[in-house]
Amino acid sequence: MNRYAIIGGSGFVGSKLISTIGVNNCYNLDKNVSPFFSKITNIGDIRFKDQIKISSKSKFIILLAAEHRDDVSPTSLYYDVNVQGTLNILEKMDEFSIKNLIFTSSVAIYGLNKNNPDESHIHDPFNHYGKSKWEAEKVIKAWYDNDPKNKSVTIIRPTVIFGERNRGNVFTLLRQISSGKFLMIGKGQNKKSMAYVGNVVALIKNRLEKNEQGYHVFNYADKPDYNMNELVSVIEDKMKLNIPKIRIPYFLGMICGYCFDFFQKITGKKFSISSVRVKKFCATTQFNAIKAHNSFNAPYSLKEGLDKTLEYEFINPKKDDILFYSE
Repeated sequence: MNRYAIIGGSGFVGSKLISTIGVNNCYNLDKNVSPFFSKITNIGDIRFKDQIKISSKSKFIILLAAEHRDDVSPTSLYYDVNVQGTLNILEKMDEFSIKNLIFTSSVAIYGLNKNNPDESHIHDPFNHYGKSKWEAEKVIKAWYDNDPKNKSVTIIRPTVIFGERNRGNVFTLLRQISSGKFLMIGKGQNKKSMAYVGNVVALIKNRLEKNEQGYHVFNYADKPDYNMNELVSVIEDKMKLNIPKIRIPYFLGMICGYCFDFFQKITGKKFSISSVRVKKFCATTQFNAIKAHNSFNAPYSLKEGLDKTLEYEFINPKKDDILFYSE
């Protein structure tokens, strides 16, 4: 059938999405072979239009592929993949008369320390990832505006996504806290919006099923948002820990981050600590997702998503060599 062409479906979100909507309904295009769904995967890099193989039978394109790590070099890769790659996909859609697109953008387009922005908030990205995602959204809007009566676009701007098998920033944070050796940087009052992968995939599936015409934008985060102190408390309860309440002042954390930046520059080695990561850790990253939650019912609460992840990764860890590395 292959009603849904998933671009970038070999990764964390894509693997969960294919298993949710059914392998017989999907076609996957990715620069890497899917660890779970190799039979429906074709290899292709969206930076190069001649490598994008999709079928006119596809009813929807779901564009997940992105360059998103904090430490990508050269930075032009963000724009080559996230902007030019998106443009290449849209041109292929026109070639095969495919009118329906779901695109995963990011709340990174709003920038740091914003006051719970909703979908209408002004964009103010602070890094190349956020800037390139905003540029990709503008490319998509221009494509839609060329034929708005016949096209359907859904833009989903998730906050940081976590879940089983993911090795990103949330996993690193959960591992540090669950080790019992966690040190808080700052006062811990900054709130962190997070999104469990099962809910992000459920939202995408919901949008596929609704198949609404028009241009639709949704922030996505699970609610309620925890501040860092509350998140530590939730993990303490689940893991039955008593974590020391030692705090490092923010300015000392940033000095440490800048030192690691310097060492990385002179050695070429990548470290788990950087000024950008300290800044992101201490920033308030809270986002208004009322529109999305009014549109569908998330199958998991935030606490349930955290509990499932902690159970899988730390309480009864699975011996699994299929892991997904992201930010």
